Parts: sequence; structure tokens; C-alpha cells
Amino acid sequence: MARSVIVTGGFGILGQAVAQAFAEAGDRVARIDFAPGPKEPLSGALDIGGVDLTDAASTQAALDKVVAAHGGIDVLVNVAGGFTWETLEGGSIGTWARMQSMNLITAATITQLALPSLKASSAGRIVNIGAGAAIKAAAGMGSYAASKSGVHRLTEALAEELAGSTVTVNAVLPSIIDTPTNRADMPDADFSTWVQPAAIARVIAFLASTEAGAITGALIPVTRGG
Repeated sequence: MARSVIVTGGFGILGQAVAQAFAEAGDRVARIDFAPGPKEPLSGALDIGGVDLTDAASTQAALDKVVAAHGGIDVLVNVAGGFTWETLEGGSIGTWARMQSMNLITAATITQLALPSLKASSAGRIVNIGAGAAIKAAAGMGSYAASKSGVHRLTEALAEELAGSTVTVNAVLPSIIDTPTNRADMPDADFSTWVQPAAIARVIAFLASTEAGAITGALIPVTRGG
């Protein structure tokens, strides 16, 4: 039976790969993004652009569209977020707030609002995107790592909160993802060691499956090229 799947940040490189994996499995996919529209089409997807996921009203309106079109919500994958490299000495305190907003508050907002629908599912699944870099932050990674560490703690706390329900909550912790932006930012790196978006998508698809129903509160590193 086709499930209703939401992928936030679905217009980006990783979000596109995740949404495509679910669509190819026969699920009904909705892509929600801050960008006005996708760069790459996805056949059959419900695309909802221009959504500020830190705003409850905007987020609820998007969720209402998904429920109306797909009959509910079974899977929520929180891909939406951002990255910056900035030292504390040379940077801005505003960057710390921006990273928290983009990476943590977006996930917390849509998750909270989607919980009633997810709990009504026979096998609700929440998968968050954490970061390997948040396990131990390197120089310049403080604000980003702090926000992703928040995602890790959200994952763990919510998994315990929902322990008596049908919903599981897990996170994947990628190393450097092979994207055009990362290649441009690190042109001298060995791209062969970077993890592929499709490889991350496969892990997410497993965590969202019925077979993974016994896994919740896990922070799973995804570090091989794939």
C-alpha cells in the first residue's frame, strides 16, 4: 500500500535523491521547500514551495495540502537545513541563531505539527538529518555542529516521548556529502571518499520501512561513498 511521505528540503540535492527513492518505491511523495520551485521535476510528486518551516502557520498550511491530497502522513524526512563555516572570532553571533533556525527549528516545527497525523499512521516514521561533524566540532564548525547536535537531541528525546506509539524517530549522520556545492568549496578534496546522496537515501528508506520498526532513537553514521 502506498504511503504518504513528506520530504522537507525536497528541492535540494539530498532532498531530491530521498524523494526519488520513495517515489520509485511507489509511495506518494510531497516535497516541501523554502525555494519557490524545484530545479528537477519528480513525476507524481506534490511540490509545495515558498514554505518557511520556522513559521507555524506556513508549515501547517503545507501539511494541510499534503493531508488533503494524500490522505494523511506516514513518513516525515527532515532534510531542510543549511551549512556555514565560520570561526567565532571572525564571525557573527547571528550565524549561530541562523543555523539553529535552519537546522533545528525547521525540524522541530514541522514535526510537532505533523505528529497527530503520524501517530494516526499504522507505522509512522520520522527520519532527521544530523551530521557526523556534530559528534566532534572542528574549527569553524561550531555554529553548524551545535545546531545539528540539537537535531540529535531532538531525535533522542522524541523517540522516548513516542515510545508507546506506532511512530519511530531516527537520524542519519552523514559525513561530507558529494554535492556540486561541496566540490566547489573543497576542490582539492578526494571526492571518492564522500558519501553519495543516493546512498543516504537508501538508509533513510530502510529506517522508514516496516522492517525497521524495532529501531528508534538511533543516530546512524552514513560515511561510505556508496
